[in-house]
Amino acid sequence: MASTGAPQSTWDCLAKAVFEIGGDDQIAGLRKQFRTAPSNQAENDRLDAKWKDFVKQAGIRIGTLLKADNISFLIGAGASKAAGGVLLGSVPKEIESQLLTKGVKDGKVEDWLRLFYCAARTVEIGAGAEAVADTWVVSRSKDFASTAPLKVNFEQVLVWLFRWAAVLRSTTDALTLEGTPKVKADYAQVRTALDESKRALIKVCKLPSKNDDRDAFRTHKDFLKKVLTRPLNLKRANVFTLNYDTLIEQAADADGIVLIDGFIGTVRRTFRPESFDQDLYFPAETTEGRVHRLERVIHIYKLHGSINWAGDDCDWDNPYGVIATQGEETPTESVLVYPTPSKFGDVLGMPYAELFRRFAASVVRRQSTLFVIGYGFGDDHVNAIIRQALAIPSFSLVIVDPFAPQAGAGPGFVSTLRNQKDRRVWIVSGEGFGNFEQFVEVLLPDLREEEILGKVMKTFNALGGNETQVPADKDVE
Repeated sequence: MASTGAPQSTWDCLAKAVFEIGGDDQIAGLRKQFRTAPSNQAENDRLDAKWKDFVKQAGIRIGTLLKADNISFLIGAGASKAAGGVLLGSVPKEIESQLLTKGVKDGKVEDWLRLFYCAARTVEIGAGAEAVADTWVVSRSKDFASTAPLKVNFEQVLVWLFRWAAVLRSTTDALTLEGTPKVKADYAQVRTALDESKRALIKVCKLPSKNDDRDAFRTHKDFLKKVLTRPLNLKRANVFTLNYDTLIEQAADADGIVLIDGFIGTVRRTFRPESFDQDLYFPAETTEGRVHRLERVIHIYKLHGSINWAGDDCDWDNPYGVIATQGEETPTESVLVYPTPSKFGDVLGMPYAELFRRFAASVVRRQSTLFVIGYGFGDDHVNAIIRQALAIPSFSLVIVDPFAPQAGAGPGFVSTLRNQKDRRVWIVSGEGFGNFEQFVEVLLPDLREEEILGKVMKTFNALGGNETQVPADKDVE
């Protein structure tokens, strides 16, 4: 079963895999045939063959979606996990460990670290939460290895620190948090808490975690290669990512793929959003021949910023005050990661406003398909755009999540979608092909493969060219 990328046995995959279209289990027929684990080698071989056939047919159906007029991918933190990335739905222990090491000395808590935990408590309870006691911080530091992560969104902790810093501009201003004891802080202390938090975040986002582990972004390379197999007469695929790391950029560099990322320049790369509207072509062999579109080009949009973005002075040559560094270390205080306020005052300024505008415009176009991979639907501002796209009848959504919530599992975004049984919503989850690595290896097809392309085209033509309305096949017999 190595060829299918299954992490365990075929039986484990069959028992735990999820491939749903509109709430219909596409593996139901195969499950009926194998209600119990194979008891002998012949039965095991038959299951292997059936499973491989199912996976192949599922890949063909994914291929019909790849031929939609407009294709977008939304990549979340789950896609970087295998390369050492962390999830930010809670405060990663890798980040908190760095903060505690710097902020607790000889049993005393630094002012800035106290503010970090106050911000975390505020996220958990809401505005007006009592300050965190130093004794609690010291105790957590001593028993850190056995403590559970803080169950608050790390980015939301940064949001509160930014809010406090925004209102403490004067040296005479002070922030007072009620509690025992009361906490008073000035701008410098809040700014230090913010910079130390960003510094820790940047460190864990420098991936791959091992400098010599170039194989860590192999899946990202395969992903880009397969995306580039879309026919050139279709619009360029758009890759939107919420990740701060540069794994996609490293993968593109390794394979000579050109990324249009919103920045232009050679020595000094500045943010110019009009560059997203550009494309690359090469001339024919004769001066009067037709030009041809360059194959190895992808548009990438980093919706939450990047560890290699920095704020800079606005001037005539850099009207938005944003630059992208090229290899050199970016000063921590200037790194632009969400929710870093822009020079214009808040997160709705450049470059975020422009990036999210383009994300919204991409998914609401006619005949659009959005693949969501490694994203846990924890950001309301992102979910709102996807919810808006679902109002478009020709829109299709493919969710790839190893732990996708079941229908009726509460008010979550995915479970609510499952309750709707919308035929435009595909769910890929569980063992076998539910994470980024498995999905890319097993289900995401290479449209240049003659057999796959032939079957994709057959299905595509049978549907009258409307590839975003793919009906469910009959259960595998």
